[in-house]
Amino acid sequence: MAKICSTSLGRSHVGSLRSKVDSVAQCHIRLAQTLREEARKMEEFREKQKLQRKKTELVMDAVHKQKSLQFKKTMEAKKNYEQKCRDKDEAEQAVNRTANLVNPKQQEKLFVKLATSKTAVEDSDKAYMLHVNMLDKVREEWQSEHIKACEVFEAQECERINFFRNALWLHVNQLSQQCVTSDDMCEQVRKSLELCSIEKDIEFFVNQRKTGQTPPAPIKYENFYCPQKNAASPGKASGPNLARRGPLPIPKSLPDDPDYSLIDNYSLLYQ
Repeated sequence: MAKICSTSLGRSHVGSLRSKVDSVAQCHIRLAQTLREEARKMEEFREKQKLQRKKTELVMDAVHKQKSLQFKKTMEAKKNYEQKCRDKDEAEQAVNRTANLVNPKQQEKLFVKLATSKTAVEDSDKAYMLHVNMLDKVREEWQSEHIKACEVFEAQECERINFFRNALWLHVNQLSQQCVTSDDMCEQVRKSLELCSIEKDIEFFVNQRKTGQTPPAPIKYENFYCPQKNAASPGKASGPNLARRGPLPIPKSLPDDPDYSLIDNYSLLYQ
C-alpha cells in the first residue's frame, strides 16, 4: 500500500485520500517493524538458552566420561580378582591331590605356589574393593550432576514455554489491533471514495490542461510559382469543423465497484 502512495496515483497530489491510504501503509510498516523486533528478541532468547544448555552438557559429558572410565577399571579389577581366586583354588586342589604322591621338595613348591596365590587373591581383592568404592563415589557425583542438569533443563523449558507463550499472545494482540486500525482507516478511505465523481474529475483535468477553445488551422497547399493558386480549394471549409465534446463513456467495471472521483483537488488521472 505504501507503493500506491508513491506511484502516479498520488505522486504529485496532496489530498485526504492519499493521506488516509498512506496512514494505512504506515500502520503496516510499524507492525512489520514490531514483528522484526519480536523476532530479534526470540533469537536472543534462543541463543541465551543454547549457551546455558551447552555449559550444562559439558559438565555432564565430563562426569559421564569419568564414570565410564572408572567402570571399565572396576570391571578389569573384578576380572583380575576372579582369575586370582581360580588360581588359588587350583593351587589348593593340587596340594590336596598330591599330598601322598610327591616328594617333600615338590610338595614344598606346591605350598609356596598356594601361599603366593593366596597373597595375590588378597591384593586383587583389595584393589577390586578400592575400584568399587571409587566407582560408587563417581556414580554419586554423576547422579548429583545429572539431577542438577535435569533441574536446569526443566527450568529452561518452563522459561521457554512461558516466553514463547507471551510472545505469541502479544503477536496475536498486535495483529488484532492492526486489523481494527486498518479496518477503521479503510472505512475512512471508503467514505472518501463515496464522494468520487467521474464528471468532476474529467472537467478538472480538461480545465487544468486545456490549451484553448479553437483547434489548430489546417496546413494549406502553397504553389511556389503561382501564388494565386494558394486560395482555398473550392468546396472545402477554410477552418476546422468544431464539434462539442460528447457524453462521457461509461467505464467498464465489475458490479458494485466504487465510482471514479475527484477529492479535494486530488485527481485519479495521470498527470
